[in-house]
Amino acid sequence: MQFSDVAVVLLTVLVGFGAGVLSALLGVGGAVITTPAVRLLGATPIEAVGSTVPAILPGAVSGTLRYAREGLVEWRVALSLGVAGSVFALGGALASARVDGRLLMVLTAVLMLWSGISVARGGRRAAGPPTEAAVLVAPAEAAGVDELLEGVEASETDTALAADPRAEGPGARRPLVLLALVGALSGFVAGLLGVGGGIVMVPVMTGPLRIPMRSAVASSLVAVAIFSVPALVTHAVLGHIDWLFALPLMVGVVPGARVGAHITIGASDRTIRLAFGVLIVVVAMIYGGTEAAAFLSGS
Repeated sequence: MQFSDVAVVLLTVLVGFGAGVLSALLGVGGAVITTPAVRLLGATPIEAVGSTVPAILPGAVSGTLRYAREGLVEWRVALSLGVAGSVFALGGALASARVDGRLLMVLTAVLMLWSGISVARGGRRAAGPPTEAAVLVAPAEAAGVDELLEGVEASETDTALAADPRAEGPGARRPLVLLALVGALSGFVAGLLGVGGGIVMVPVMTGPLRIPMRSAVASSLVAVAIFSVPALVTHAVLGHIDWLFALPLMVGVVPGARVGAHITIGASDRTIRLAFGVLIVVVAMIYGGTEAAAFLSGS
């Protein structure tokens, strides 16, 4: 093996670690980083789509285990999304063989841009003027009423609701039809573009479904793990995976996912939203511009 090959492997492991952190931190599967990175390291467009898929499953499982111990996973939501998406992930993976790989890269960037802006806007709303409840609580605390509540601990859900008044607690019932539709779309996108699908699920879960951000991240990872399986099998059969990239990504993603989950559990919902939005928008603009220019020039 030449030095350049060793360098590519080591860089790919580092990319996998970063993707694992991002996967567990934001619930996006990590491929929003690995797909453009692998492309820059020399993979063809279709290899950049397929080679990221094997690392999605171990990263998602590693992060899910950590979140499950904290009770952050909404299992009804996660399993509904995952089951619906797993079927459509197969269709998306099959469709990827019939679409120009460069166009897939551009579509990935567009989807990343939409996802980042949607979630970041939610974070800005959460940072807006104090809610009526907050205004009422402040003077009450000043009067010493908080002493009457001594020994009562606020739950993680209460914290999330305070950050975003639109959010609903884990006991709320989510429309099953909407979950199935979101899962189907996310699965198809995951199979088509080689991403985890979280870039579709997280904005919808924190928006129309009103799920607190940390629970949305945790539940998204479960769904990502489920429908990464048919996508992986299909891309492998179609020969879209370059294992020189896939294996190092898998090595790096598991420890990265553990780090990402640890960070998310200790962070506020607003912080996670803004981190998600800013990072993904920046990557989408840089990467999307490069790939759009290549697609239009035909190179």
